Amino acid sequence: MHLRITLLAAARSSSLLDVRFEDDRPLDAAGWREAERAIPVYAHLAGAELRYCSPTMRCRETGEVLGLRPIAQPALRECDMGRWRGRTFREVAAREPRAVDAWLADPYATPHGGESLLSFIVRIGGWLDTRPGCDGGDDHDVLIAAVVEPTVLRAAAVYALKAPPHTYWRVDAHPLSAITLTGWAGDWTLSMDP
Repeated sequence: MHLRITLLAAARSSSLLDVRFEDDRPLDAAGWREAERAIPVYAHLAGAELRYCSPTMRCRETGEVLGLRPIAQPALRECDMGRWRGRTFREVAAREPRAVDAWLADPYATPHGGESLLSFIVRIGGWLDTRPGCDGGDDHDVLIAAVVEPTVLRAAAVYALKAPPHTYWRVDAHPLSAITLTGWAGDWTLSMDP
């Protein structure tokens, strides 16, 4: 038995220049239109046995638009960015350039007072590895869908590939992009969707 977990990045809630750490704003008008246009592409995800989402407003709304009716999972929240929460990268870099440099260079660093990059990746990997059916028992595949923040999708890709933490910065996840992980706890194969 295998798990098949599709992680779908939520539709957008702001322009790229206005992206904020741990942003919980709802979908903007363009994000709604993008999600509605994606219905034919991702309609099959509504048939997943388990449907989850990150707890942010835009993930919940994207899931609803796609007909998933997902259950919010606190473990799928974005990286805890401490005092940087709600600020843009540009704002933080202007005020705390050394702290940003440390954060980008060291996966153990927590200059913001929140969660380290490595802890975030491990947390997301722990969620993947503890899904129902991950023990390899039973004789049928379990299909799971989750609408997540792009940062969560990036962390899951790094974990699944057993890549060094700094590769997180080399994974680009656009709104409504998806990956599918197939396998079981600690042994994942990644494929790009669609």
